Amino acid sequence: MAVSEIFNLFLLISALHGFLFCCIILFSKNGSEKSMQFINLLVLTISLNNLQSWIVTKNFFNNYFILDYTHIPWHFLIAPFFYMFLINYLEIEKQQKNILKIIVPTFLLTICIRIGFIYFYSEKALVNRDYIFEKYTSIEEIFSLLVSLAVFGYSFHVLTKKETLFAKILSFDNLKWIYTFFKLGLFTYLFWMIALAITVALDFKEFIYSYYPLRVLTTVLIYWIGYQAIIQLRLLKERKKLRKQLTVSSIKKEIFKVHNEKNIDQKQLFNNIKLLLLEKQLFTEPKLTVEFLANEADVNATKLSNTIKQISDKNFNDFINEFRVDFAKQLLIDETYKNYTITAIGLESGFNSKSAFYATFKKLTGFTPSDFLKNNFK
Repeated sequence: MAVSEIFNLFLLISALHGFLFCCIILFSKNGSEKSMQFINLLVLTISLNNLQSWIVTKNFFNNYFILDYTHIPWHFLIAPFFYMFLINYLEIEKQQKNILKIIVPTFLLTICIRIGFIYFYSEKALVNRDYIFEKYTSIEEIFSLLVSLAVFGYSFHVLTKKETLFAKILSFDNLKWIYTFFKLGLFTYLFWMIALAITVALDFKEFIYSYYPLRVLTTVLIYWIGYQAIIQLRLLKERKKLRKQLTVSSIKKEIFKVHNEKNIDQKQLFNNIKLLLLEKQLFTEPKLTVEFLANEADVNATKLSNTIKQISDKNFNDFINEFRVDFAKQLLIDETYKNYTITAIGLESGFNSKSAFYATFKKLTGFTPSDFLKNNFK
């Protein structure tokens, strides 16, 4: 099978997969969430773009001028839909501009211009008609690229410079998956610029092979963000519900015992630190530091660190992680929280990732969280 045939098959399968994805999300439990609606539109856009590319490469409408030249610039909507997903997921849509008020009319205008082109040239048998069309398409694509880069850049600005607006979401999600999307997105734009540069260098004669890496990467990336959004939104909602149910009383009785007798002042400070951690549940903060805890305890950071080391025989991280693991253990065996995923419980206990939770839990208990759960519900 030739490379072009493999690529055409990829376009068709990815488009059909995208349509199926959209239908599933549309009728899912979270389908009514605004953030998921924009993810759905994002996936739908790339699916329509791939289907259109497949139709063009198969030359289905070669004998029909109007259909052959009517190419909808779906790529124009990808970055704006991602931006709308982002601000809705971060719950800051009321503080940010709705760029669709500008983007959608511009998108419709480009379609009208293309229709005007088709109407103007449909009755003219010009030798260079295809060249004029390719040139216009490339100019339209360059414009789309510039707009997309601007929206993509502004989206990154919102994510990195306006954290105070979505501090609440940051307490539930560190957003590493979105940062990963931005990193991979840069490669997508790089491939797009290369493909366009080749087209311009060839005097607006599109070299179809230069677009293969772009289409594959874009498709994989958009579907990846789609599935990530489903997982993360579910986790976000779980953690919100879980946090509402959590009470300090459920962990006060059993979290750390002092094994070594030291001088009374040091022992008192150690007990104060434990009490502070429990009352404010500070250990559930993934970014908890010695300096922050010392400030809360109104004591020197070095003194606090030394006290923990001397009384518990553990460094600061191990000391805090023991609180987190004990807290997670109690949640895992509590019937109240049986409907929550292990990952949600681990993250709500203060770990910053699923892998960190599993590794630390096994290190301190000898079991993975899953095995611990099974052993306690035999």
